[in-house]
This record gives sequence, C-alpha cells and structure tokens, in this order.
Amino acid sequence: MIPLVDLKIQYQSIKSEIDLAISEVVESSHFVLGPQVEAFEEELARLCETRFACGVNSGTSALHLALLAAGVGPGDEVITVSYTFVATAAAVLYTGAHPIFVDIDPLTCNIDPSRIESAITSRTKVIMPVHLHGSCADMHPIMEIARRHNLIVIEDAAQAVAADYHGRRAGSMGDLACFSFYPGKNLGAYGEAGAVVTNNEDHVKLIRQLRDHGQSEKYHHARLGYNYRMEAIQGAVLKVKLKYIDEWTKARRSHAAAYRSQLAELEQVGVRLLEETAGGRSVHHIFPVFTRERADLQRHLQAAGINTGIHYPIPVHLQSGYRDLGYGVGDFPHTEKAAAETLSLPMYPELALEDLTRVAETVREFSLQKLAVSP
Repeated sequence: MIPLVDLKIQYQSIKSEIDLAISEVVESSHFVLGPQVEAFEEELARLCETRFACGVNSGTSALHLALLAAGVGPGDEVITVSYTFVATAAAVLYTGAHPIFVDIDPLTCNIDPSRIESAITSRTKVIMPVHLHGSCADMHPIMEIARRHNLIVIEDAAQAVAADYHGRRAGSMGDLACFSFYPGKNLGAYGEAGAVVTNNEDHVKLIRQLRDHGQSEKYHHARLGYNYRMEAIQGAVLKVKLKYIDEWTKARRSHAAAYRSQLAELEQVGVRLLEETAGGRSVHHIFPVFTRERADLQRHLQAAGINTGIHYPIPVHLQSGYRDLGYGVGDFPHTEKAAAETLSLPMYPELALEDLTRVAETVREFSLQKLAVSP
C-alpha cells in the first residue's frame, strides 16, 4: 500500500538525532518553553527571514495570538477565505471579530486579490490570506490593498513553511505570519505545535506574554493570557527537523514536477492540476488533483493499493457550526467547486519514484477508461 503520508519512514531516517534530542529534554527536566524552544525560535526566524519567532502549542493558537497582537477584537472584521481548514475562521471568532469570506482564484485555490477591495468596510482590520497546499497567495496586490486601506496583513502560512514568492519567504511579507507544525506538516512536530513570526518587536513581546498566561515575569500577570506555551520536546524535535527542511522541500518539488509531467495531458479528460501562484515556488504540502469523478477515482486508486485524501470537502461557510455567519450554498462558487472536486495524491519527501509513477499511471488509467466509455 502506498500511503498518503509516511511519518514512520521520515523518523527512521533521522532516528538517532531525534532520540538524542528528546532524551536531552528528559534529562534536563525542562519540559515547557526554555532553551530548546528558544533555539528553535531563532532558527525558524532565520529560515523565514524575519526578526522574531514565537513558538506556541498549535497553529490555531498562533492565529489567535497574531490576531490579538494586531488589535483585533469584538466588532472588527477579518477578510479571508472559506476554502481552508476551519481554524482560520475559528481563530477570528475567538477574538469576537467576524470573518468575511471572499472567493478563491480557481487556478491556485488561494484568495483572489481582485475580490478583496469590495469586501472592505469601516470595520475591516485585517486581511488574512491562506497559503493553501504550500503555495503562497499572490501577496503583491494583497499588500498594496492593505497599505492603501491601512490594514494589517496576517499570513496563514500553516502549510507553507519555506515556500517562496518573488524571492521572499512565506512569513516575511505580512505584518505577522502563522505556522502549524502538526505532525503531518512539511515541518512536523511529534504532537501539536505552532509559531508566529514577525518583524515587529511590540507584537512579539505581546505574543510571548499572551502565550504564558499574560505573565510579564513569574507570577506577575500584566494581562489576561492563555496557556499556549510550546513544549520543550516539540522545540527539540523541530530544531532537528529544521536542518532537513531544504532537502525535504527539494524532494517535494521534484515529486511535484514528476506528477505534472506524467499527468500533463489529463485536463482534456477532466482531471485538472493545481497551478502555482505566478512568481511563487510551492513547497507542495499537498498535491491535489481536481475531478468531478472524485469518488470513483478515489475508489480506483484504493483498489490499486494507493491511499488518497480529501482536504476540506466542506468549505467553512457551509459547515453547520458556522451557519451563524450567514452564508449559504452558491455564495462562493469557485470555493465550492474546488471543495467538491479535490483529491490529494501521495506526497512526502521519501516517496519513491516508482511509487509516484504507479500513482500517476493509475490516475491516467482511470481517466482514459472514462474517456473511452464517454459518449
């Protein structure tokens, strides 16, 4: 069976380093924040080409704290997308603000900058583009709109660590940016973890207080805060893995190029590939294809011993828990179409070329069979 993601094979490749890093944390008995987390923060900031990084306990917490640092609160509005993991919108609601969705570019599945300006009101405070599937949103026009309207930009870069856009790293373009290190991410912890990066010293000072119960110093609580601290074991694991992120990213890009080459002709038979943002280089956290025959294609691949995934089949605006936002079917047609048609193929750095070729051949086989029986 070819898995969608293989975390075990990655662990085996760096097992001795990981085991040593974890044992050092246990031996030190410094389990929360501390030197391991600080060392990771320094290296993450360097990777992202930002001045500061602040480790927290999840990508969701990172989004929540970034919004609070940006001054978002009750009555404010945050422009973002519905085609994303639900945490993007949930973090906005945690602050008492209101997420305002706009549709995606159907080719890249990232926010369509041309739709942002018409969504801005007197209550808008933040634009929060999502770098979906590991490809940066089109940041130049987004930043131009934000500066023209005096808005803050928070990059939801949960899937895009080490991605590039016109020579800039994901996380370095907005006022703040948020990463998730959920185990299946390109840079995955061995549990939950996340981070906020920024060039703004005031923002990072506030976030460091908020993640630790609002403490300015031990037992001095300057403000209401949260228990969003990163565990030292996660910092140690991520610090080891960070050394390999460029190598792993190179492998993912090579795999994506191979998929594109082998699946290039299938659009004419109803299987579309995702396009990268112009000027960007994706890190291919997910490699999706899009087809109206998704259920049949998934069954065909499963029968051939190939696992696949369906990421975000129900957009946030159609989730029952978000009905109060007031959106309905048809409000964001490109979002809804992508959600109905997406199927994620196996993608991880250690994926063998022969397995990738088998996946591509099985997709092609299915598509050509459909073409042969179509009227």
